[in-house]
Formats: sequence, structure tokens, C-alpha cells
Amino acid sequence: MKLLKDILFGVHISAVSGTTNREVASVCFDSEKVLKGDAFVATRGTVTDGHEYIANAIELGARSIVCEELPKVMMDGVTYVEVENGQQALAIMASNYYDTPSKNLKLVGVTGTNGKTTVSSLLYQLFKKAGYKVGLLSTIKIMVDDKEYSTSHTTPDARS
Repeated sequence: MKLLKDILFGVHISAVSGTTNREVASVCFDSEKVLKGDAFVATRGTVTDGHEYIANAIELGARSIVCEELPKVMMDGVTYVEVENGQQALAIMASNYYDTPSKNLKLVGVTGTNGKTTVSSLLYQLFKKAGYKVGLLSTIKIMVDDKEYSTSHTTPDARS
């Protein structure tokens, strides 16, 4: 477990209500997956607004709420953190929670009109055969070393 104050490091905070010296079991952005002690980050999407699910997240056990707009009614025993950008806060918090894993990554990006998936797949195979632990994000699949994950979007959601 991490302390809320530690996983908020680097987040642009507008206001805080409650203590940030609170243990956080996990960082969650899907209110249906919240467990006791989690921090729930309300993000605004194209279809739904996570702010509508703050009460549900608290019911399921969230004790830290990170949001762009503080709710009109705030529950006792819950820490509320108002931020400028919920999605950006989520990315920073997840990175902090998992001890900034990207600092150990080497990345290769492929851009262009045609051939990105082919080039990315060839680079994946090349680096894998050269002995590197590799990952691949493409329109067809997501690979982490030998484990394959399905994808439903041309560009995977950063929160997945």
C-alpha cells in the first residue's frame, strides 16, 4: 500500500478536503471495480462522466476521491482532492503507485499512413529474437512479452 500524499506527487491539485496521509490500496477509475481503501479518480469521458459515480465508489469502499469538481455533498471519513485534469492525474498517480515503471523502458514509436502494424510487428519479433523483453501495441493486438491481450480501439485507452 502507498500513502495518498505520495501517489499525488506531481499532480496539479486545486483543493484538498481531508487527510492525504491515508493508505491507498489501489488506484481505480472504474467505480464498479472499486474495493475497500481504493482511491477513485473521476474522469470525464466522451460517453460518461466519472463524477456521476463518486457516490457508488464510496459505497464500494473508496476512501479517497480525486475529481475535477468537488461534489456538493461530501462524506465524513473520505478525502477529496480537486485536480485540474482527472485523466492527467490518473496517469501520474498510477505511475507513482507503481514506482514509475516507465523510467526503465526504451520505446520505439512508428508513425505514418500505411504499414505501422507491419513495421511494429517486425520490430517486436526482431527485439524478441535479440533477447529483449518486449511489448507491442497495435490495432490488432497487445503483446507483453509472450502474453497476448485483445484490443478494441485503434489507439488503446491509456487507462486500460
